[in-house]
Amino acid sequence: MLGEVVILAKGLDVRANEKNFIELKEYIDSIRHSQGLLMQTLHKAQEIFGYLPIEVQKFISTELDIPLSEVYGVTTFYTQFSTEPKGKHKIGVCLGTACYVKGAQQILDKLSKELKVEVGQTTKDNLFTLEATRCLGCCGLAPVMMIDQDVYGKLDPKNIPEILAKYNDRG
Repeated sequence: MLGEVVILAKGLDVRANEKNFIELKEYIDSIRHSQGLLMQTLHKAQEIFGYLPIEVQKFISTELDIPLSEVYGVTTFYTQFSTEPKGKHKIGVCLGTACYVKGAQQILDKLSKELKVEVGQTTKDNLFTLEATRCLGCCGLAPVMMIDQDVYGKLDPKNIPEILAKYNDRG
């Protein structure tokens, strides 16, 4: 089946992620006559690969017979799509007004220092991605951050290492 995928991708080297590209092709074939094909395919591709690198966008472009510029345009327009790999755990620090005035910037600075990354970056081991977010709706707990679906409120920078340790798969 890989030979068929490579041919359809017009020379795109899919061998490094053979299983993922085959899964994506099978998905595309199963929904080929649906409405909103590009959006559905981008969501599925991100689910399979974890993000949408240009190689995956080229594959989608070829499979759907849509210009790469259109695939790239949709991918970069919608914030739910990522062209960069994300960490296993996503950390979002609220920078809404209530959190900001209660010390969210210090929380963000401590996380950045502990993880050795800037906002928007992923740790070298792909364990954490650090992001700044808007209001998380927990203003009474300010400052607030979320790690995956877990909410942490009334944060103090000194507690950050202990919180991160709960998610640290290395130890």
